[in-house]
Amino acid sequence: MKRNVGGAHYGVIGWLAQRLTGLLLAVYTLALGLRLWRAPVFDHAGWRALFEPVWMRHATLLFVFALCWHAWLGMRDVYMDYLHHTGVRLAAHTLTLLILMGCLLWAAGILWGRP
Repeated sequence: MKRNVGGAHYGVIGWLAQRLTGLLLAVYTLALGLRLWRAPVFDHAGWRALFEPVWMRHATLLFVFALCWHAWLGMRDVYMDYLHHTGVRLAAHTLTLLILMGCLLWAAGILWGRP
């Protein structure tokens, strides 16, 4: 008799996504740190100049997306492990998803909504 296990490889995909987003976060953080180390001035004009190139805005938005996905995967696992009541877990998932989507949209507005 063959056993069918539902949700097979579900954990492997989440584990791999967590590692890939973590790697992307680390690479961006190192690149930004290097760029800040070489930056001459840390005033408002200097920050605007830092994020003026389109590639830097794309990279930063990709970073924020990866950060939100990374946070979602981690919180989802915490909720699945420690919140046993289905309604509470659903509420926590929904609230977390709304907060992370709001952060992503806010970051996109800051990066692309400049006058």
